[in-house]
Amino acid sequence: MKNVLVTGGCGFIGSNFVKHLISHENYFPIIIDKLTYAGSKENINQISEERFEFVEGDICDEQLLLNLFKKYKFDGVFHFAAESHGDRSIDGPRVFIDTNIIGTFNLLQASRANISKNKNNFKFIHVSTDEVYGDLGADGYFDEKSSYKPNSPYSA
Repeated sequence: MKNVLVTGGCGFIGSNFVKHLISHENYFPIIIDKLTYAGSKENINQISEERFEFVEGDICDEQLLLNLFKKYKFDGVFHFAAESHGDRSIDGPRVFIDTNIIGTFNLLQASRANISKNKNNFKFIHVSTDEVYGDLGADGYFDEKSSYKPNSPYSA
């Protein structure tokens, strides 16, 4: 069984990913979620509690992350936790910087510090927003060659 950390696992996208993940017998998700406006434990209520572990916590808490990495010896991280709703970032960018930048940095540091035995197979998947590419423009789509052109603290 592979232990994987799923950040933001009580949000809409994260909780649906957890449901998909547990349909594969070889994964055991450990969900960390701060349970803010974007996450609700109700999103994972229909999943048997034997199939996952839930930790209410903040990815900005370095010590919590280090403790989780030591306890579970993760095979990977699926990072969905983020402040969202770009317009909110203009009125109050600090929380976006804390969670989306510092929190992600903390996850990367905890990963780096704890994957020495499994470094060839460890995966860190960071789910982001299409807003990092800016406005859609005349082409009507983005692809892997599109340049980043963020327009708000959220997308930056």
